[in-house]
Amino acid sequence: MTETGSAGTEASVRPDDLGRSSAGPRRLRWWRHPRGWLRVLALALVLVLVGWLALRDTTPVGYFTSAEGRDRFAAAYDRALAELPPPSAILDLRTTYGVVRLYRFDGANPGQAPLVLVPGRASASPLWADNLDEMLRLRTVYTMDLLGEPGMSVQARPIEDHADQAEWFHQVLRQLPEPRVHLVGHSIGGWTAANVVIRQPEKIAGVVLIDPAVTFADLPLETIVRSIPASVRWTPESWRDSFNSWTAGGAPVEDDPVAQMIESGMRHYSLDLPAPTRFTDEQLRGLDRPVLVILAEASVMHDARQARRTAEATLTRATVRFYEGATHAVNGEQPERIAADVAAFLATAP
Repeated sequence: MTETGSAGTEASVRPDDLGRSSAGPRRLRWWRHPRGWLRVLALALVLVLVGWLALRDTTPVGYFTSAEGRDRFAAAYDRALAELPPPSAILDLRTTYGVVRLYRFDGANPGQAPLVLVPGRASASPLWADNLDEMLRLRTVYTMDLLGEPGMSVQARPIEDHADQAEWFHQVLRQLPEPRVHLVGHSIGGWTAANVVIRQPEKIAGVVLIDPAVTFADLPLETIVRSIPASVRWTPESWRDSFNSWTAGGAPVEDDPVAQMIESGMRHYSLDLPAPTRFTDEQLRGLDRPVLVILAEASVMHDARQARRTAEATLTRATVRFYEGATHAVNGEQPERIAADVAAFLATAP
């Protein structure tokens, strides 16, 4: 098709001309504009930032995410706690960081330093159900719910760093009537016990570290990757059960009261704690208390052989035991063997 221009000449009508107005050249669509995608990307980033600011958890202490969630955890906690013998006393000790729950169980040799059992991540006093009877044949025992973790302790002030972690723990120990205690920690509880004895050793007679995480070797990449979906509260319960079963070498956890308590804590409690970091060789060499280290060969929390080499090379007053075939759940798998090793340790570090 052709038309005659005002000068009498013919001009072709091009498709591009149909989109032009009489007011001037056609404007480019936003997706064709050279800066269009940059503008969209900037807008998307702004929306993401606004959403993150609106949804982020700004509470500086650990807490249960709802009243219903706390009730569900408390029910699971009580079921797991029923696996322990009745405590001789229940202590709620006030520190500058919050109130810490301990249970006291009177045991053998009351005139000697008692054992303070320190649980791992997302667990509490019921973790020690399989160990308590054996430990009570050795000493009086205290079990502790860690501050900032799901349990009956209540955090009231932010725990900013590892020095704070040691300080609140030390404040608890100072309120116990015994002049000296032995710490017994499993997993992150082992790291916690080591952190205290490195930074605040005054009241500690000795320390037992049962497959301690992030203490003598780093977390493996596979463990970090597997823990991510399990740590997200809104993921299915089966994902957390799968992770907890994996750490225990594939043992079923669905009907275990302690495992159910741990899963409920992971689901309903929001932690705000500094991530544990591996101690330096200098810090480990400076640990001047007797130490019993128990390492599980099949642990997923570290390379157990590397951890053994580090412990043997750095600790000056240590006994290192290597449990072949044991998993990270070694405290429940071999309680009698652990108690025998602790008894031998206590005989040399009363």
